[in-house]
Amino acid sequence: MTGGTRVAVVGSGPSGFYTAEALLRSGTSVTVDMFERLPVPYGLVRFGVAPDHPKLKQVTAAFDRIAAMPGFRFIGGVTVGDDVTVDELREAYDAVVLATGAELSRPLGIPGEALPGSHSAGDFVAWYNGHPDFADLSFNLDHEAAIIIGHGNVALDVARILAKTADELRQTDIARHALEVLGASRIREISIVGRGGPVQAKFSAKELRDFLELRSCDTLVDDRDVTPKDFEPQHPADPELVEKLSLLRGFSQQTATRPRRCVFRFGFSPLAIHGRDRVETLSVTHRSGAVEDIAGGLVFGSVGRRTAPVTGVPYDTHRGVHANANGRVTNGHCVIEGLYACGWSKRGPNGTIGTNRGCGIATAEAVLADLAHRRARPDTPDALLARVVGRVTRVVSYPDWMVIDTAEKSRGALLGKPREKFVTIPDMLAAVGA
Repeated sequence: MTGGTRVAVVGSGPSGFYTAEALLRSGTSVTVDMFERLPVPYGLVRFGVAPDHPKLKQVTAAFDRIAAMPGFRFIGGVTVGDDVTVDELREAYDAVVLATGAELSRPLGIPGEALPGSHSAGDFVAWYNGHPDFADLSFNLDHEAAIIIGHGNVALDVARILAKTADELRQTDIARHALEVLGASRIREISIVGRGGPVQAKFSAKELRDFLELRSCDTLVDDRDVTPKDFEPQHPADPELVEKLSLLRGFSQQTATRPRRCVFRFGFSPLAIHGRDRVETLSVTHRSGAVEDIAGGLVFGSVGRRTAPVTGVPYDTHRGVHANANGRVTNGHCVIEGLYACGWSKRGPNGTIGTNRGCGIATAEAVLADLAHRRARPDTPDALLARVVGRVTRVVSYPDWMVIDTAEKSRGALLGKPREKFVTIPDMLAAVGA
C-alpha cells in the first residue's frame, strides 16, 4: 500500500466497516487496513445477533462489498495491543480508528454474583453464537427456573433462546455445542426482571413481537407488578412505545397452557443472589419497598456492556468507552493526534446495527477534516505488516475468510443449517490450510 492517506481501522464489526466505506467513498485518496484479532470478520453481527434473527445478518453482504472496494485490506488474526501496539500503528498510519465494540459485560455488583449458576447474559450470547473465547464455557440448564436481570434487547434474546425448543433452533446457525445443551434443558420458567415499569423497558417492540411466535412457551406479565395504567403510553404519538405497551398488555391477559413460560416482572431491583453451593434464589426489592425471593437455579445479568480497554489508549471509566470527544480520542482535555473511535467504543452500546453507519460516517469525516494537520509518519503499513507476520500464527486475508465462510456453509448444509461455525481459532485456521 503506497500513496495517499493511510488509515488503520481496528475491529471488523458494523462500525468498522461503515467507517471504512465512508473513507473509501470520500473522493480522497485513502487506503484502509482493517485489523481483527480473530480470523473471521463481522464482530457483533456474527457473535451478538441471535441465531433466530437471520435477516439481521444479511447486512454482511454489504460488508463483503465494502471489503471488495479498491484500497481495502483485511488483516485478521492480529490483536492490537498485543501482536502490534497502538503506537506502532500510529507511526505507520495517518489515522487509527478504534472500532472495538463493547465486549465486556457490566457486573450486577450484588452479593452472591460469583456463585455457580450466575452468568452474564453477554457470555451466554457469545457461547451460543460460537465465539472462540466462550465456546468452552459451561451452562447447567438442569434446573426448572432461570432468572434474567434486565429489560433490554439482549435480555430478551437470552429469554427467547432459553424458551425455544431444539427443533425451533435446529435450522439456525446456532453453535452445535449450544444446541445440544439447550436440547436437554429442563428449564420451564423464565423470569425477566427489570427495575422500571413497562414504559421504561429498553427492549424494542420488534424483540417483544418475537415472543408471539414461540411454539412451546407462554409469555406472561405478572399482574401483581402492574396496573392497567402502566400500559398507557405517555406519548401516544410514539408508535414504537404504543406497540410495545399493547403487546405487554396482551401478555398480561394471557393464561399459561404450554410447557414453558416467560414471565415479565416489573419494578424490581436485585439485592443479592443466594445459594449454598450454587444459585438458588434471587432477592429483589420492589419500588414499594417490599422484598421478594425469586427461585431459580440460573441467573443471567443483562445490565449493560462496556468497551475493553486497549493498551496505550486513554479510557473513560464512567462511560465504559475509549476516552473521546465526538470520535477524537482524548487524554484529559487534549486530543490525541491521529487516534479516533467509532461505534460502541465511541458512544457506548446503544442503537441498532444501522445506527453505526451514521456514527462511522461522522468519525470518517473527523479523520478527513484533520488530514491537513497530520504529521509525517516514520513507518509504512507494509513495513509494519512484514514485522507483524512473524509475530502471529497466520495473518488472515479476506480471501482466506471467504474460504472459511464456504467451509462453514458446506458443514451447515449437511445439517440443514445456513452454516456450522468453527468455534476454535485452530479450526478456523485449519480451514485455510494454516
